[in-house]
This record gives sequence, C-alpha cells and structure tokens, in this order.
Amino acid sequence: MDITIMPESLSGRVRAIPSKSFAHRLLICSALSDRKTFVKCTGTSEDIDATVRSLIALGAGIDRSEEGFEVTPIPEQGALKRRLLDCGESGSTLRFMLPVACALGTDSSFKLAGRLPSRPMSHLEDELKKHGCNLSGQGGDKLCASGQLRPGHYILPGDVSSQYVSGLLFALPLLQGDSQIEITGNIESKDYIYMTLAALEEFGIQIEFCGNRLNIKGGTGYKSPGKAEVEGDWSNAAFWLCAGALGGSGIECRGLNTASIQGDREVLDIVAKFGAEVKCRGDSVTVKPSVLKGLEIDARDIPDLVPALSAVAAIAGGTTVIKNASRLRIKESDRLQTVAGTLSALGADITETEDGLLIKGRPRLTGGVVDSCGDHRIAMMAAIAAAACVKPVTIKNAEAVNKSYPNFFRDFRSLGGRANEG
Repeated sequence: MDITIMPESLSGRVRAIPSKSFAHRLLICSALSDRKTFVKCTGTSEDIDATVRSLIALGAGIDRSEEGFEVTPIPEQGALKRRLLDCGESGSTLRFMLPVACALGTDSSFKLAGRLPSRPMSHLEDELKKHGCNLSGQGGDKLCASGQLRPGHYILPGDVSSQYVSGLLFALPLLQGDSQIEITGNIESKDYIYMTLAALEEFGIQIEFCGNRLNIKGGTGYKSPGKAEVEGDWSNAAFWLCAGALGGSGIECRGLNTASIQGDREVLDIVAKFGAEVKCRGDSVTVKPSVLKGLEIDARDIPDLVPALSAVAAIAGGTTVIKNASRLRIKESDRLQTVAGTLSALGADITETEDGLLIKGRPRLTGGVVDSCGDHRIAMMAAIAAAACVKPVTIKNAEAVNKSYPNFFRDFRSLGGRANEG
C-alpha cells in the first residue's frame, strides 16, 4: 500500500494506543497463571497478535473483545505435544516465547517471517542449550526446540537485547529450582527489564535485581490478579508528540501515564529540550511548536524514539547528534540506515555514523517518495515529517504500520492530516 501525504501540520487530540510491550508481558503472565485473567487492552497489532497465537498454540484459551482479552491459562499438561508457534515478524514474541516453551518442556517449532530470522538470537540460544534444550534451524524461517529447560546460572550480554533477559524471567519461575541471570557489560534498555519485573510482580512473582544479577525462585507459581490493564504506549505516542513540535496549534495525547516505567516517556524531556512547549495534565500531554534547536541525544536506553526525534531534529536549528544507537541496526530494518536514507530523500541534511546520526537542521524539507523498508517506525516517521515539507510525501509499503499501530493513518487523519492511498 502506497500513501501520499499532503504537507500540512497536524493539530488536535488523539488517544494513545495500548502499549504492546506491556500487552506481551501481561498476556504471557496470564497464560502461565493459576486462573482466568481479563487483560484490558482496547487495541491490538500484528506483534500482539503473534503473541496471542503463540500462547494459544501452547494451549491457552484467549477470547478477544473490544475491551481486551479473556485469558484461560495453559493447562498443566497442555504444552506437551509438538506445537507450531507463528511469531510473524515479532522479535518480542520469539525471544519471550522460546524460553517459556522450553520451560514447559514442549517440543515446539517457531515460524519466523520478514527480517526476524536474521535478528540476533545466538546468546539466548546458547544459554538454552547449556541448560537442557535442543535447538535446530537457527538462522532459517523455522526454529525448532525440544528438551526440558533446567534451573541454574545463566549469563547474557546487556548490550544486545533486553528481551533475552525478559524471556528467561518469564520461564525460570516455572522450574523446580532456583536460578540466577548474570548480565555482563552495560545493561541497555534497562527499563524494559523493569517492565517485565512489574508484570511478574502483578502476578505474584518476586524477583531480586541486585546490580547485574537477577535471582529467581523456582516453583513459586503465577497467581492471577483477576484483571490487569495495559497502559498507554509512549513509543508510539512519541510520533504525535513530535508532530506537535513540528507545527500547527499543538497536539494533545491522552491516556498516558506520566509516571510510567516505560523508558520512552523520556520523549517529553527531549522534545522540551528541543524547545517545544510541553504541558502535562492528568493522563494528558500536549506539545506545541516553538523555536527548535539541535541537541545531543544518548539513545542507549531509548532506541525506539530515534525515528520520531530525528524528524524533529531535521528542522531544529543547529546540529543534533544522536549517539549510542548501534542496536538500531538489528531492528525491522537497519534503522540508522533507513532513518538517514528516508529523511535525506525528503531533503534533510543527515549523516549516518557508526553508532548514531548527525543531523543539521533546515527550515523546511522538500518532500518526495520514500519506502518504509517494511519498518513500522520508518513509515510513521515519514508521515509526521511531511508536516515540515513543501511538497507531498509518498510512502511506499505504508502498511508496515500494522506491526505496532494498525490505526495510525486513521488517527493521522483525525488530526487533520491528508493521507491518500494509491
């Protein structure tokens, strides 16, 4: 699907969609729990659907309504037969569900699509093999796992993916025996680990996090609270908040927890440092444009914000330096390359560095034709960048937004944007 966007500023009100990061976590905890749980989640996406499919494949019962998911736990013997888990292109689903399936002792096959087979998994796979699991098909479109995961001492790097740690955190409490996870080097995206710990705590799992070590008690059992709610998503709301900085009379985004443990809430501080006007009231955040100036951004813990922030940097006076973002090279696209290529095609002065981006702001961008490269955040970045262009922006393969935000263009139009298919 190609979409052409007219060069107009966005203004108005929009509601934040549910956080897919929290949705993954609460759905998994619910499926591993002792009784039914209702997970309030008023929206879904391809990634969330991938986790739902995988949990159903392991034996969970999940009924979807407009308000959320009614989750019946995986039966004690429900995961013993060979199962096919279709992960789609969701890295979270694969990295979370692989350890869980191994802990349940099921023979499982994981179907992988898009760029997912080439995304890094070796560190997690090596630890699973050291602790009783057999894996085959690594690097292909189907990964097979068998054997029974054993408790013990696990060692993972902190600078590749926090999802490795989260996957083990879901799995290890299921085992009869205590375990430890030792994280080596710098722990990047640490807030995502805290999100996992928060979800586990909601389901009665207490894990000690001391320094670079997590201590997990085995056999404690997940205990359902009966109901759980997915809060608003800061990483996708960031596109609207950044669009508010690009022009118009301002954008108000509702349904956000300003005290959230989501690391991407940092978008508020960064947009304010760019010079935009930021106001918070209750669960509502409003961003209005002002004089924007470049700044230095350390993306070590907020890699998902880089596309949205880069659109702002493209018209901010002076130079913006984004550093410590090398992990963006292993996302749905090489995101440093695609951010630089996309904004450059729209007229920005942007240079890709080894671990980040160098962006020299210009008063306006030109517009043009770009490709999402199958990356949802690249498609959304191009859409909001159109507000800073003098000519229309055409986005090829714009359906990539379905991965995290299927109604993105509906909400875009509700803010006054003109987005025409074809």
